[in-house]
Amino acid sequence: MNDPIYGFITIPNSLIFDLIQHKYFQRLRRITQMGMSYLVYPGANHTRFQHAIGCMYLMQKAVNVLRFKGVTISNEEESALYIAILLHDIGHGPFSHAMEHSIVNNVSHEDISLLFMEKLNDEFNGNLTLAINIFKGDYHRNFMCQLISGQLDMDRADYLKRDSFYTGVAEGNINSERLITMLNVVDNELVIEEKGIYSVEKFIVARRLMYWQVYLHKTGLAAEQLLIRVLKRAKQLHDIGEDVFVTKTLSYFFENKISMENFSSKTLEVFSGLDDYDIITAMKHWQNHGDFVLRKLSDMIIHRNLPKIKIKDKPIKEKSIENHISTFMRKYNISREEAEYFVFSGDISNQAYQLKDKRINILYKSGKIVDITKASDHLNIKTLSKPVTKYYICYPKELHI
Repeated sequence: MNDPIYGFITIPNSLIFDLIQHKYFQRLRRITQMGMSYLVYPGANHTRFQHAIGCMYLMQKAVNVLRFKGVTISNEEESALYIAILLHDIGHGPFSHAMEHSIVNNVSHEDISLLFMEKLNDEFNGNLTLAINIFKGDYHRNFMCQLISGQLDMDRADYLKRDSFYTGVAEGNINSERLITMLNVVDNELVIEEKGIYSVEKFIVARRLMYWQVYLHKTGLAAEQLLIRVLKRAKQLHDIGEDVFVTKTLSYFFENKISMENFSSKTLEVFSGLDDYDIITAMKHWQNHGDFVLRKLSDMIIHRNLPKIKIKDKPIKEKSIENHISTFMRKYNISREEAEYFVFSGDISNQAYQLKDKRINILYKSGKIVDITKASDHLNIKTLSKPVTKYYICYPKELHI
């Protein structure tokens, strides 16, 4: 297949081909990679499908580089690495993260990815067992687990470059090929050779910039929060017997309280048919619903009439929130509970590099291994390992005071 970023990508074997062809994986064509970010960056309509294929391509590069440097990787391990990275996001729901916070209870996409992988393992006669062990971080060769989930994994190496490409935000355009070329393994741990230190610095800085400029962009954040609230409201109305249009697939998640404890094989099968289109279709209907909250929230998203959002360095004062809530209640003659769907606050946090675990280690020619924060002469790298938290308040534009 032809990728706009990497060019032609070859599928390494028939098992990978069959997994890509499977309906569970094809669903990812209907899940946007960046949720509501297309409302800010019109080009950001790329999908989880494209990202997963890109990750597999980078993993092929990584395997070739490591083998060239004398790291032994068997054919079974190679295939397992491709499968694990290909399927690492298969459990994402509509618009990526919104569903995790609204119509299922504390079920993460990683949990659902694992359930999909186990179901596929049954279908493919146990051929995914090694991939599942690597995905879970249980395999004894730790560097393989780090390639799937670490601070310099193939997931990040693709999404930073891909999201930068589709949003047009050049600051995120990392040199993933250079980073992969500098990979090596020492004592079962992934390291970056000394020559690659500047590429790592660029990678960490790019990650920070992409979070503030793209992933935590205030307009995208406001849109995602509206989406979470519109789904909550629809489910709340459904639960008290109101007539709320839902697609057949979405209705299952409205009629059942889904948590990790009762996420059955039937639930998984229904979930495999759920995608962005279910939510968009429902919201187009909800624009005409009798309930003020559901109607207005849906209309705001569909027509991109997004709320005003202010971001501050300190927590939002209760008085400010109260003023906006009471003004909105009076304006539309609605209850406090209804007004709180439109006026709300929260916080966002950005930590470009985590010092605690899964570190990025630099390998010097002398054989010495040093964490990037100590190896780098870039003043900001250590600073970037500290989390930065900001606080926001959202309220409809008509309340702009």
